[in-house]
Amino acid sequence: MVRHADPLTGRASAPAARRRPSRRAVRAGAVVVWAAGIAAAFAVGWHLRRAGLATEDALPPLHARLRDRPPTWGMLPALAVAAAGVAVLPALVSRLPWRALPPVAWAGAALWAVALAVADGPGALSGPLDAPTEYPAGLAQLRPDPAEWLRTFTERLGGYTTHVRGHPPLPMLVLWLLERAGLPGTGWAAALVIAAGSSAAAAIAVTVRELAGERAARAAVPFLVLAPLGVWVATSMDALFLGVGAWGTALTALAARRRPARPGARVAAAVGAGLLLGCLPYLSYGLLPLFAVPAAVLLSARPRPVVLAALGAGLVVVPAALTAGGFWWPDGVRATLDTYLVSRGSARRSYGYFVFADLAVLGLLVGPAVAHALPDAVLDAVAAVRRAARALRSAPSPSPSPAPGPGPGAALPVCAALVGMLALDLSGVTKGEVERIWLPFAAWTLAAASLRGPRSRWWLAAQAATALAVQALVLSPW
Repeated sequence: MVRHADPLTGRASAPAARRRPSRRAVRAGAVVVWAAGIAAAFAVGWHLRRAGLATEDALPPLHARLRDRPPTWGMLPALAVAAAGVAVLPALVSRLPWRALPPVAWAGAALWAVALAVADGPGALSGPLDAPTEYPAGLAQLRPDPAEWLRTFTERLGGYTTHVRGHPPLPMLVLWLLERAGLPGTGWAAALVIAAGSSAAAAIAVTVRELAGERAARAAVPFLVLAPLGVWVATSMDALFLGVGAWGTALTALAARRRPARPGARVAAAVGAGLLLGCLPYLSYGLLPLFAVPAAVLLSARPRPVVLAALGAGLVVVPAALTAGGFWWPDGVRATLDTYLVSRGSARRSYGYFVFADLAVLGLLVGPAVAHALPDAVLDAVAAVRRAARALRSAPSPSPSPAPGPGPGAALPVCAALVGMLALDLSGVTKGEVERIWLPFAAWTLAAASLRGPRSRWWLAAQAATALAVQALVLSPW
């Protein structure tokens, strides 16, 4: 069967021509499913709440409420950033030298998150962290004796604030260290969260470059900057988790890089990656499936044994330190599950509803451009896994190999993040509030927008419009 274009006419052969409309139809269908799924999730949630069967959230599937009236003048900064980003970013990322792009992506994502948040006034940046259910409210119990607090964390879990009860102790220790560094208060905590969360745009761009080449990374940057999930980067502590996971994965990619590098630099990057990735289970119990993303990087890059050894050495540092301090992770999981089951919140949410409604929230986080590109990403990831399996069978010892190209290389972490979210969704561990919980996963799917699908300003504008609509219509506690 002929599968390529005729070299004389330049026209596609009949079988290829028949395949093209079907691929376009699949992409268009994915966008239709994206829109219909979101509409259905809100419609069913409204009916459940009206029937008294869903009372934990005012606007299911979001843990939020519908605004009485949209903000007016407050939306102007976000509108200005969106217009400038759509007009300037595609050309800018194609012309800047690569070394300037990660800082630009970081600054742009931070500006976008802040511009969206200040629609509710400057106090909206630190306001979410001032809530009595949040982490800073529990610092008073930690300050007198952090060592004792860590040692007795599990047995005294019931006496802590809601978010402290639902997570391991590391987020609180980070805030305590921030205070000890002379940066107390929720204002500095908000600055840390926004800086870390927005830096993921740079980290993901770096990872995509290592896996799929510079062209794919440049194509991804505008979508990483104007992401709809920017609505929840300022200010949810899960944005901090996003930054930690993203940079841990980026350092993994740099350690396993195909381009020439000093062995010492590879080892240092691998140790740094291990240190950051080792933090993930101690920041949130639900981040364990996020290890699928760095695992996908390792599968694609096939690093040398010394890199794997350095990564493993860094990986055990944080778990060993917290275990030596008296916190045993499995006990923390059990204690948190006990408090979850007796709570009046998410434990009472309907599994049957949220198992599909959480996917609709994912659609809001990532936008229509990702939905349009996702079919290509899945096919490319399957192809990349098959190639990696063949390579492992034919070459037992890892050796540098050419980058797999923009499609497969970028698609692997995209699909790995999707697998992680699906695992959490089907397990019932996440029922509601996934607009913040899934931030560390959802950001990776934005790289799909750099594949063979959407590249025009129209798709970038659709991404920005999704974020603006959510910010204008929905009032979220984060």
